[in-house]
Amino acid sequence: MLNRFIAFPVLTILCLAALMTYQAWATGNYVGSEACGRCHFYEYENFMNYSKKAKSWESISVMRPKLTDEELRECYGCHTTGYNQGGFVSYESTPELSDVGCETCHGPGREHVETGGMPDVIERLPIIEDCLTCHTEERNEAFGFRPLIYSGAH
Repeated sequence: MLNRFIAFPVLTILCLAALMTYQAWATGNYVGSEACGRCHFYEYENFMNYSKKAKSWESISVMRPKLTDEELRECYGCHTTGYNQGGFVSYESTPELSDVGCETCHGPGREHVETGGMPDVIERLPIIEDCLTCHTEERNEAFGFRPLIYSGAH
């Protein structure tokens, strides 16, 4: 039987490990834009200050009372990060992925972070075709599509 002086630290460590494992499971390979900003602070600040995408959850919040659950889930695909791809699950469980973030364009960042920023494990230079999943011809007219890859937002 473990001595009670040893048991508490061991249990604390096990609980922390379980929590970290749960967080990794809950967000899959996504880490959230804030994690990107720890190294890419200039790009992160520009994105947060000048991109409407960085505040896309506000659109969902405004529309939420007018939408069915099914319609709301359709919004998540373009207004959050990694929905149905191991990223955003709900605002309550994955708030760090509730907006369109860095990883929407650059891909999941967990491996990039865990390898100390290896450039070949992240999409460094997204191309316009990557944007066309959400920015369809129909939607472009509705909200004035100006891709960030051309705007200099970061």
